[in-house]
Amino acid sequence: MTPALNSVIVVDDEPSIRSAVEQWLSLSGFTVQLFSRAEDCLAALPAHFPGVILSDVRMPGMGGLELLAQLQGRDPDLPVILLTGHGDVPMAVQAMRAGAYDFLEKPFSPEDLLGSIGRALEKRQLVLENMRLHQRVDLKDRLDASLLGVSPGMVQLRRQVLDLAQLPVNVLIRGETGSGKERVARCLHDFGPRADQQFVALNCAAIPEQLFEAELFGHESGAFTGAQGKRIGKLEYADGGTLFLDEVESLPLAQQAKLLRVLQEQKLERLGSNKSISVDLRIIAATKPDLLDEARAGRFREDLAYRLTVAPLRLPPLRDRREDIPLLFAHFARECAQRLGRKAPPTSAGQLANLLTHDWPGNVRELINAAERHALGLGDIEALPVSGGLSLAAQQEAFEAQCLRAALARHQGDIKAVLNELQLPRRTLNEKMQRHGLQRDAFIKDERA
Repeated sequence: MTPALNSVIVVDDEPSIRSAVEQWLSLSGFTVQLFSRAEDCLAALPAHFPGVILSDVRMPGMGGLELLAQLQGRDPDLPVILLTGHGDVPMAVQAMRAGAYDFLEKPFSPEDLLGSIGRALEKRQLVLENMRLHQRVDLKDRLDASLLGVSPGMVQLRRQVLDLAQLPVNVLIRGETGSGKERVARCLHDFGPRADQQFVALNCAAIPEQLFEAELFGHESGAFTGAQGKRIGKLEYADGGTLFLDEVESLPLAQQAKLLRVLQEQKLERLGSNKSISVDLRIIAATKPDLLDEARAGRFREDLAYRLTVAPLRLPPLRDRREDIPLLFAHFARECAQRLGRKAPPTSAGQLANLLTHDWPGNVRELINAAERHALGLGDIEALPVSGGLSLAAQQEAFEAQCLRAALARHQGDIKAVLNELQLPRRTLNEKMQRHGLQRDAFIKDERA
């Protein structure tokens, strides 16, 4: 639950009123901001202000009614309490019809003021909580479309990504080649508060060691032979946003110490310069091996490993989430076919069996290649080598899960239609759906526009 709100903005041109109200509210535990002019309040007001506006009606320049109209245009749910003189009561009643939360006639008692503000804050808290819930649902829907899969591992991964995206912590993603580490890093950036800033990706294994420092920190003109002109490094370029360090285990030891200092001090120096530059960035790193194992072997700094591993994420290999293979294959084949303006060929039961029994050492990247070749009519799914370690029972389970999922998707969660198509008793279908982790709600078409 969101913590109770306690912020109040007071707008009144009379210093004595501002002082008295501030004293009453501060003694009652409220955080108070004072403004003598409505224009100043509007200029300083943040979006989705977590509190209440308390404003006099009659003020030089912009009055309380005009302020109310401006606030209504920005945020119709923001509670505004108007302070009125005796002759302004009819005007205040009219203002309440226009959207004011309440009005208090001067002189008012502290008890009346606190009661009105308390009720307004309760309303504001409910509005903001509802807004956050809707935003989270929207983010979840978008994330489901970015990180595809219905396996328990992918459901858990999406939940972790959604939570970590909002937190100002460094994340270390560990996974095999082709498992989607950069896609996950991009989601952590896109679904967080830095989404409108730079996402800068750097593959640490692709840069020669002698060029690494200049690439990461930048350089001034003439800093070394061939350094013509000033160059902004990746760390500085990512200021305000996210720096993604792929294959971070390949980072040279000398640069590890300098990167650690940047993370600790939030400052860097370009090559050839003595000037410190402040940076505000989030680091998302990706690795195949365990960084702490690398540290024990002397190939990686232990202190940097701990600094990067504030929040670890482990990506499951494709062979450990075989129930996602048909969904992913169909998605990527359809994507490729649409780009080419053609229809993706169907996948036969035999081809599906081969997809489910192949080990996919290249993970999702290999699957994308196979799906695109299939869409082009060039693939030979039957020729894929199958895993020797997958039992017949496991293959049957995977195939059954795919059949259930396909039927639920075709009928958009209509259980009666699925029962008729698959010719199953209701109890049997329920047991199978529970065993395969299938929820009817996940297949109901979302009618929201």
